[in-house]
Amino acid sequence: MPKITLKAARVNALMTQDEAAKALGKTKQTIVNWEAGMTEIKYRDLVAMSELYEMPIEYLKIPEKTKKG
Repeated sequence: MPKITLKAARVNALMTQDEAAKALGKTKQTIVNWEAGMTEIKYRDLVAMSELYEMPIEYLKIPEKTKKG
């Protein structure tokens, strides 16, 4: 199975960013930043996201942290 983006995994799980944030105990902005590669995802959060989206971690495409400025 090819890797899919965090956004695609969330959408596939039929969740909004707000719903994912609430389920993960994070803010919507955190989800936005993770999906856009603005902030790095801690492994424990990646595991929680994988379980929430019912998607093995190895199938999730983690965006490279983008540089600002």
